[in-house]
Amino acid sequence: MNIHEYQAKEIMKKYNISVPKNKVVFTVEDAVQAASDLGSSIIAVKAQIHAGGRGKAGGVKITRSLEETKIAVEKILDTTLITQQTGPQGKIVNKLLIEEGLKIKKEYYLSCIVDSTISSIVIIGSGEGGMDIEEVAEKAPYKVFKEIVDPAVGLQQYQARRLAFNIGMTEACLDDTVELILNVYRLFVEKDCSIVEINPLIITEEQKVVALDAKISFDANSLYRHQDILEYRDLSEEDPREIQASKYDLSYISLAGNIGCMVNGAGLAMATMDMIDYFGGKPANFLDVGGGATSKKVKEAFKILIADKKVAGIFVNIFGGIMKCDVIAIGILEAIKLLDLNIPLVVRLEGTNVELGKKIFESSSLDVIVANSMEEGARKIVALVNGKGGVTK
Repeated sequence: MNIHEYQAKEIMKKYNISVPKNKVVFTVEDAVQAASDLGSSIIAVKAQIHAGGRGKAGGVKITRSLEETKIAVEKILDTTLITQQTGPQGKIVNKLLIEEGLKIKKEYYLSCIVDSTISSIVIIGSGEGGMDIEEVAEKAPYKVFKEIVDPAVGLQQYQARRLAFNIGMTEACLDDTVELILNVYRLFVEKDCSIVEINPLIITEEQKVVALDAKISFDANSLYRHQDILEYRDLSEEDPREIQASKYDLSYISLAGNIGCMVNGAGLAMATMDMIDYFGGKPANFLDVGGGATSKKVKEAFKILIADKKVAGIFVNIFGGIMKCDVIAIGILEAIKLLDLNIPLVVRLEGTNVELGKKIFESSSLDVIVANSMEEGARKIVALVNGKGGVTK
């Protein structure tokens, strides 16, 4: 789950991580008042959306008077901001962060992530703050430093000190940086984060170590333990179909293609999408109904797929283990009747009660094309969507 920058900074303050004074606002009038209350000669106006690259897209402005602040707010608020992460549709900016400007002496990069390849938490740091860390790693990998955390003992103080030293932290700020790194790690672990990123982490001319920008994402599977974090969820930033899917414990991610996929199991879903792509089609989504899907879940999954207007055909690829193929078949037919499906539908069933499931489709008058393998199903749905014809029930 993603949260906004201002929310990330609220959490960081609770972990004794220094951030600039700021206030979130929703109107031009409140923005001007917030800038006045901060009493800073320099004000940063920051769009609050769940996407990076805001500055390059014009979503961050530095102002030096209340009039400049007002003009900047009017240019950003209620506009659609398009960044590399939002896609061409962009995101509407309905809130802004008004923040005091600081005199920056040096910028750094710091993040805490899980490296799945080594099953450990890794702290990453660089003296090249304010830039995309991927770009730094590609062009100057020797400027990126890592500390791998032993899960049995946690991050040690000597590791935090070594990282601070390696990124070129000044001696005057070394102890404060070590404490900040340890606090970032504590935040990461205690709140079940998937990433904590500070870019840039700065030293001010007054020798203070401050998180100038902040990003925190959380492991959605752990949110039941963190009701305080769940309150930060901004539904206006999420795909309505993903919100609907979460209500029924469905895993859904929208993609750019036109073939809807309904599958059980993440591995099978990835293989299905690869197979569709292999035959010249493009998946419109990743939708995993899980291992114990019911007829009701199947119907809700179809509603979500059909709600995507770009979907021109649906491929259902189910391996029945705990889930019985006949139950899935009944759920699919009920969904078709309920939703008046008028696009091609190809179904491949395998596993428990597969023959019974196929018989249910064969005895139905509804237009469902049954495939005997994933390869056959992918080939058929791609042919139907691409208008090649020659596919029969």
